[in-house]
Amino acid sequence: MVALGCLGTIWMINFCIQRYGLSALTIEFEAIRDRFDGGSLYAYRMPGSQTGAALSPALALLLAPLTLLPLEVAGWLLALAGMAALLLATVVLAGPVARRYGHRRTTVVLVVAALALLTTPVRATIGLGRPDLLLFGLVVADLVALRRAAWARSRATWWPGRTAAQPIRDRSTGARLRRVWATGTWAGIGTGLATALSAAPVLFIVYLLITRQRRAAVTALVTAATVTLGVLLIAPDETLTWYGTALWELDRTAPISDPGNQSLAGLLARLYGYSAPPVLVWLSFGTLLLAVGLIRARSAHADGDEIAAFTLVGLTAAVAGPVTGPAEAVWLVPAVLILADAAMRRRLGTRLPRSARYAGAGFALAALLGYGLLIAGPGSSFTWNGTAFALILLVNALPWRHGSAPAIPVPRPTRKRAAIPVPRGG
Repeated sequence: MVALGCLGTIWMINFCIQRYGLSALTIEFEAIRDRFDGGSLYAYRMPGSQTGAALSPALALLLAPLTLLPLEVAGWLLALAGMAALLLATVVLAGPVARRYGHRRTTVVLVVAALALLTTPVRATIGLGRPDLLLFGLVVADLVALRRAAWARSRATWWPGRTAAQPIRDRSTGARLRRVWATGTWAGIGTGLATALSAAPVLFIVYLLITRQRRAAVTALVTAATVTLGVLLIAPDETLTWYGTALWELDRTAPISDPGNQSLAGLLARLYGYSAPPVLVWLSFGTLLLAVGLIRARSAHADGDEIAAFTLVGLTAAVAGPVTGPAEAVWLVPAVLILADAAMRRRLGTRLPRSARYAGAGFALAALLGYGLLIAGPGSSFTWNGTAFALILLVNALPWRHGSAPAIPVPRPTRKRAAIPVPRGG
C-alpha cells in the first residue's frame, strides 16, 4: 500500500506539472536570472504576455539557488517539499478527528492527504510551481505550537507548584530545545516566516492580536521584521521596490477580472463587466467580510476550536484579498474537513436534540458539494465563480467544534465539603 501510494503521488505530481507547465515558476526564474544579469527583479516582463513576477524579495532569495537547476528538476523539488508540508499539515488537522472517533491516525491521515492531493488548490500549487503549500505548512506549524502552549498552561493549572518543586537540572542544548518544543514558546515563528515570504499571512498576526495571544503575535512580528531587514541589507533596491510599488500593482500576473481570480475583487469586476471592481463597493463589502471572518475566528478560538479559527482566517484572507488564484485557496481543504467532522459529530451525538442531528445532514451535503467543487476542473468552477461564492459562504457559515481542542486552561474543580456531614461508614 505504501508503494502504491508513493507511485500514485509521483504520477499525480507528474500529471500536474505537465498540465500547468510550471508557468508561474518559469516567470519567477526568468525574473531572478534577469536580476543576476544586471536588470531589475520587478522590471522584467514575459515576452508576449507582458506578465511580471509577483514574489517578495525574501521568496526570490529562497528560490535563487534553484535557478541553477533545470526547470523540471526545480519544479519537482518544490512539489516534493510541498507534499511533505501537506502531509505534516494533514497530521495536525486530521489527527484529532481520527482520535475522536477511535480510528488509527495513520490511516485517516493518509486517506485525507490523498483526497487533498486531488483538489484544485493542491494541483495548481504543484503544477504552477508555487510555494503556497509551504506557506500553508508554516502557518499550521504555529497551530501546533499554540496547542502545545495551551496544554502546558492547562497542566500548570491542574498541577500548580510542579515547576517550583522540581527545578530544572538539565541545561543542555538538547534539553532546552525539547522544553521549547513541549511548551510551544516558538509559536509565531511560522506565521512570521510566511508573512515575510508573502503578504497574505499578515492577517494571522492580526488574529493573534485580537485573540490576545500576544506572545505569539510579538514573535511573529519580530520574525517577519528580522527576515525583512535581513533581505533589505542583501537586496535594498528590490525590497524598497517591492514594498513601495510592486506589491500594490495588483495586475502584475493577470487582470483583476481574470476568471482565475476568485477573490471578492475579481467577482465584483466580472459582475460589473470592468477590468477592476468599483473601489467603494469592493472596500465596503471587503471590510464587512474581513470583520465577520475575524469575529467568527475569535469566537471559534474562545470555544476551543483553534483549527476552525485558523481556517476562518485563511478563508477571510483569500476572499478579502485583491487577487486569489486557485493555488491560494488552499484553506478550502481544511474547511471541507471541518464540515465533514461537524456532520459526524451531529450524526453520532446521542445527547443532541433532533434538530441538531438533522443539521448534520446539511453539513454532510455541504462537505460533499465543497469537495466536488474542489476536484472539479478550473474551467467549470471558475466559469460560474463557484470558488468565490464558496469562500464568501464559508466565511459566514463555517461551523466550529465546541471543545475540540484546549484553547485556554480550565481550572481544576476543587472538592467542596458537604453541607451535611456524612457519618463515617455511612
